[in-house]
Amino acid sequence: MIRSSGVLMAMSSLPSPYGIGTMGKSAYDFVDFLEAAGQKYWQLLPLGPTSFGDSPYASPSTFAGNPYYIDLDLLIKDGLLKRSDVKKLSWGEDPAQTDYSAIYSSRYQVLRQAYHNGYARYEEEIAAFRAENASWLENYALFMSVKDKFNGACWQDWPDDAIRLRKPEAIAAYTRELQDDIRFWVFTQFLFFRQWNALRSYAAEKGIGFIGDVPIYVAMDSADIWSEPQFFQLDEDLRPKEVSGCPPDAFNDDGQLWGNPLYDYDRMKADGFGWWIRRIEGISRLYDVIRIDHFRGFESYWAVPAEDETAKNGVWRKGPGMDLVGVLTSWFSNLTFIAEDLGYTTPEVMKLLSDSGLPGMKVLEFAFDAHGDSAYLPHCCAFNSSMYIGTHDNDTVLGWVDATSKTDLDFARKYAHITPDEGWCWGMIRTGMASPSNLFVMQMQDILELPGNCRMNTPGVPQGNWRWRMLPGSLNRKLAKRLKDMTKLYRR
Repeated sequence: MIRSSGVLMAMSSLPSPYGIGTMGKSAYDFVDFLEAAGQKYWQLLPLGPTSFGDSPYASPSTFAGNPYYIDLDLLIKDGLLKRSDVKKLSWGEDPAQTDYSAIYSSRYQVLRQAYHNGYARYEEEIAAFRAENASWLENYALFMSVKDKFNGACWQDWPDDAIRLRKPEAIAAYTRELQDDIRFWVFTQFLFFRQWNALRSYAAEKGIGFIGDVPIYVAMDSADIWSEPQFFQLDEDLRPKEVSGCPPDAFNDDGQLWGNPLYDYDRMKADGFGWWIRRIEGISRLYDVIRIDHFRGFESYWAVPAEDETAKNGVWRKGPGMDLVGVLTSWFSNLTFIAEDLGYTTPEVMKLLSDSGLPGMKVLEFAFDAHGDSAYLPHCCAFNSSMYIGTHDNDTVLGWVDATSKTDLDFARKYAHITPDEGWCWGMIRTGMASPSNLFVMQMQDILELPGNCRMNTPGVPQGNWRWRMLPGSLNRKLAKRLKDMTKLYRR
């Protein structure tokens, strides 16, 4: 990767009149802002559908796009909706916060209307889209249709064991019964990728690439596990034997219990890691650079008994290492990968990173420990690395300042030459820009100098995350010029 920089901004955080960011005018405006600001990348959070908890890292499909991001104004322009269809519904009251309950109630009403108005018009294109994506789309559409029939229940709790266990006769019967619903879910994906491909083409014309995540685990309540349970550590009744998490540490005596089913890496290896190849191939349709979340889990992963309520009784189990990483980097030699190697690292994890040749991640907010030498201090960072002020799991710079000790702040101020006139946010941006790391990424909240209540996610807190939105009018020429001048100064 050449020396460059970009901005981390969730699609959901863009302004729009419909309660959540979409692939409409605000997305195109943001691309224009990135171009004017001299940036090369827009880093997104996962674009998949969300469910309970609203986390983009827990999706019912690793391949599907989020119907929430389909722009309604574009559907109105295409004649699939009328302005009155969307004006009569509630999209939330606060333009600075996503109200997911309001969107859940309203969004599918208008998408159903668009489906009834437009399916016949695009039937030939939809058929081609369906054939091109048959490897995942049919399972996803049937999964969502059956899930709706059973009032949103997790597939493990579906009252009909025949469809829960994917008996062929049940698949055929439910496919016949739910044909209209299946077509609806196919239609939403057709609309999503139609709008996404147009946005991505526009960004490419402007010289802007996309960076996106591949979460290391997939959600239990997903079409991925329901359709291919043989690649996961499940018992004969398709219940998890062990689940994912993180061990106890200085911040959490119980560790973190994520609860995702674990992979059966022996079975995957015997299949040539075909499941992972298909997954990355699907994600490559979205992004130019792929960040592998929780990379250290490829070396070894924390396995927790499925019945436990905390992660403290887990054990380390050996991961696939270069057997898998080597397959991905060789199979997708045209893609750029970033290894999210944060968290509990060991010499074995560091060796895997070195053997892979992938750039790891450095986080400025973790760098400034006045009593020790952090590997995240810019002078310690290699060229082959990606520098972030903070990720979506970190506080904003101003929130970090409020929560950091005076001793560490004094060290940071002295190291980074932070002045009152420049302020903490732009001082940290300058420090990251000047670092040796080939890639530097800033959160949009820090460019706008926003406080800690604008952070995107607080790990370990199950509710109230993923809600921050940028207010209309936040982007302007003066801001773009300031960022471009600094980007040019540090040759990014």
